Amino acid sequence: MQQLVLPIEASEVAVSPQESDTDALLFGGDATPRIVAVEASGTTLRLYLRTEQGIQTQEEPFQPWLLSEEPMTLPSVEWETLQGDLGERRGLGYLARCATLEAFENLRRALRDENKATLVFGSLARQYLMITGQTLFKQMAFHELHRLQIDLETTTLRPDQPDAKVLMVALSDNRGYEEVLWGEERKLLEQLVERVRQLDPDLIEGHNLFGFDLPYLSARARALRVPLAFGRDGSELRFGSKRSCIIGANSRDFIPAYVVGRHLIDTYLAVQRYDIARGELESYGLKEVAVQLGFASEERVYVDRSQITTLWETDPERVREYALHDVRETRQLAELVLPTEFYQCQMVPDTLQNLATIGTGEKANLLFLRAYLQARHTIPQPQPPRDYPGGYTEVRQVGLLHHIIKADVESLYPSLMLYYGYKPSTDHLNVFLPMLAHLRERRLEAKARAKQTTGLKSAYWDGLQGSFKILINSFYGYLGAPFHFNDYDTAEAITLKGQELVKQIADEVERLGGKVIEIDTDGVYFQPPPEVQTLQEQYEFVNRVGAILPEGIRLTHDGHYRAMLSIKTKNYVLQDDQGNLTFKGASLRSRADERFGREFLNRAIQWLLEGQPEKVAEEYQRLARAILNGEVPIEDLCRRERITEKSRLSHHPLYSLASRFQVGDYIMVYRRTDGSLGLLEEYANDEDREHYVEKLYKFASRLSELFNGEFDRLFPKPQGFIQAERQPSLF
Repeated sequence: MQQLVLPIEASEVAVSPQESDTDALLFGGDATPRIVAVEASGTTLRLYLRTEQGIQTQEEPFQPWLLSEEPMTLPSVEWETLQGDLGERRGLGYLARCATLEAFENLRRALRDENKATLVFGSLARQYLMITGQTLFKQMAFHELHRLQIDLETTTLRPDQPDAKVLMVALSDNRGYEEVLWGEERKLLEQLVERVRQLDPDLIEGHNLFGFDLPYLSARARALRVPLAFGRDGSELRFGSKRSCIIGANSRDFIPAYVVGRHLIDTYLAVQRYDIARGELESYGLKEVAVQLGFASEERVYVDRSQITTLWETDPERVREYALHDVRETRQLAELVLPTEFYQCQMVPDTLQNLATIGTGEKANLLFLRAYLQARHTIPQPQPPRDYPGGYTEVRQVGLLHHIIKADVESLYPSLMLYYGYKPSTDHLNVFLPMLAHLRERRLEAKARAKQTTGLKSAYWDGLQGSFKILINSFYGYLGAPFHFNDYDTAEAITLKGQELVKQIADEVERLGGKVIEIDTDGVYFQPPPEVQTLQEQYEFVNRVGAILPEGIRLTHDGHYRAMLSIKTKNYVLQDDQGNLTFKGASLRSRADERFGREFLNRAIQWLLEGQPEKVAEEYQRLARAILNGEVPIEDLCRRERITEKSRLSHHPLYSLASRFQVGDYIMVYRRTDGSLGLLEEYANDEDREHYVEKLYKFASRLSELFNGEFDRLFPKPQGFIQAERQPSLF
């Protein structure tokens, strides 16, 4: 295909982040604009800047550094004593600058051997950004990045399998270029390197980029002796050590890859981070995500992965179209899940590739550390962990309820911190609360501008306000986590004050004639008094309730719902005025559930919302019989499992299957009559049907509180039901 590059007009997005960029607290003390990458070369740092003339480079001298609780005399190391005394809480009060990388590594090892507390960043790019106050992408909008998407089609799933080969590579970018490379494998790989160098992107994006595409490419290139010289300096792709991508309270291990002058973004990891707060996605595969998030094309070509090689021989054009749709969807997905972290990168001293995998607490920590480092002030060591209370939750009504209002305190914990002055006891420079206040002010300004503008301008301001919001919400969690300025006493005080406040709100709702259904940390679901009907009346009622709160802490109307199925704490279903459903809690919807169970619960909830509980019982018995009679497709009985390191332990249920797959692979399994797990593709009419009837009963039991004591009568227990069904009829 002919390459097409569409120019970006600077006038398309008139943004003015310059004022924000000079705010040293949030954006660092150096306003150098349009840095897209920072790379170390010995004791020289090379900056890559995107200008109107294209990418330009700038070299800066640099000395690796670290912080220590005590100095240590070594060759080529200079020490600076930082100001500030932390008293009993010993701090990191000495800054070492090393003339060479060798001196840095020698010092690092020596301090470790002496068990001295240190603060050391292995990434020289992060070190440089921290010490200089520079950040990436200042005065840029997300669409100004040059982003390249890549997708492989191969003969095998693993490059070490016989007949492993790259059949084609699909490429696209955000400037209109699309191409599919194919042909003799060596020439194909050489052509890929040429395209990357020619297009010169700032980012390379792929779905499962670290788990599949780059390892496969690297293995095949190594076998064919083709250097994958993707770097802006002509250097080759390289791999790092295994690390974790933080996904909410969980993490996913991966092996990162690096390309000099460019960022590598795996949208498979990014979409999991994006979905944490939403919980909307049942699968993170590219095709499924595109459908669920609504950007799959009607002309989208779907091909069974196992048929790629055969189809390539008979209908290569169909495979090419399939691959092009993959890179298009990857591009659209990245445009949805990546802007927030792009705009955070304008504040946080780190690379975009790294920010896309670390947690929000670590991002806040980098901001605090930079502020203290720039002031040359001693940095505290983290407090040891301890337990402290969580948010207050309570269910006061269960069952089917109508005419529901949700009210919540806007940014409860940040608001409490700002109103009552809660901050870490070791924040002697007083950066914590001013930084939080600045973030909130800037978020409100960005939200307003997003509403006042359209197109790229609106997207810019919305991405910016989203980046502010995530950082704002991280400040409270930061206090109770293992970071340098943590403070468990302060975290506990904030939590207890939040509990007190939300209980006061619930009491006021009931004093004014409402009925509280559930209290959940920062909000209350309730039925208003009968006279409160219209939306305006609802807002007025919430304002009356919120009048009891301290000035600056706002109670907001966060939604009206036609009905609510309240089951237990943090497990409920909401139905809005248009009939749309919102699920909360693993009891009602979990990606780990088999499809037959999810669909049963969905139907059950619809009937319960319609006031027809007897239909749920009828469906339970119909589905149980269908399972026993083998009428339920095996695809509906399977569940999705991920291969991990633990899967390869002899006592693990997946042990017999794990050796056939790579860590990180997802497989579909079912339970066989002998109790073992089998692969969907190896199904042999041997499913354990009685086990699945028992699973169905467990699904139904999740809703037991909604049947007013009639559950046991309406839902026969599995063994009794199975025996009754197995009994021969007398007629």
